[in-house]
Amino acid sequence: MDHIQAFLLGLLQGLTEFLPVSSSGHLALGSHFLGIEEENNLLFTVAVHGATVLSTIVVFRKDIWDLLKALFSFKWNEETQYIAKLIISMVPIGLAGVFFKEDIESLFDGNIVFVGGMLLLTAILLSFTFFFKNKNNKEVGFKDAIIIGIAQACAVVPGISRSGSTIATGLLLGDKKESVAKFSFLMVLAPIIGANLLEVVGGDLTASSSVSVSVLITGFVTAFVSGLLACKWMINIVKKGKLIYFAIYCAIIGLISIFVG
Repeated sequence: MDHIQAFLLGLLQGLTEFLPVSSSGHLALGSHFLGIEEENNLLFTVAVHGATVLSTIVVFRKDIWDLLKALFSFKWNEETQYIAKLIISMVPIGLAGVFFKEDIESLFDGNIVFVGGMLLLTAILLSFTFFFKNKNNKEVGFKDAIIIGIAQACAVVPGISRSGSTIATGLLLGDKKESVAKFSFLMVLAPIIGANLLEVVGGDLTASSSVSVSVLITGFVTAFVSGLLACKWMINIVKKGKLIYFAIYCAIIGLISIFVG
């Protein structure tokens, strides 16, 4: 992998982690068209995912700090209830990771026809938020948290957008636009950090030894900066209810992927 490839993949990861277009699907497509073998790319993948986690922490640093303070206050208040909702939302993806890890990993085989089909599914889901509009006047509740968590678990499939599925699900449940966007981005922090730690501990990082430090830095910085911008951008997009444009984009990319594949 060279610096240009690292820049392009870092840009893809940073933008698509937050925009509702499937980061895993775009990374699979990007790797395919750039001729990069997925299995020789573990260290780089861990680095760019870490970069997007860091960008989320930076954007929501005040909210995260308030939640951490509330956690150690040992009081059942609004903040600790929010933490409980975040934990509940992580249960489905945690169960999927424990019981279906090998099945999930088998989906990341570079099959761009399959990725294209899942991008079409993402397009349909995003379209629902345009054609079936709710009042969106309530906060994310405990029941909503588990349903949104199930949507996140489904998004482990490459081509199904995590942010798209969770935000669309929250909007269809009638949750406030800004609230569901924040919840969607915060609920993924622990699963991504946990998955990356498992990759570091159990993965063969030596398979990525050909990736130089400068290439890793290029990918990390690109993913962080683009993720920072995309996260803020996505919050404004959700507020304005303009997800239909991403539905059209996913449909176009999905059809192209199926055709090329």
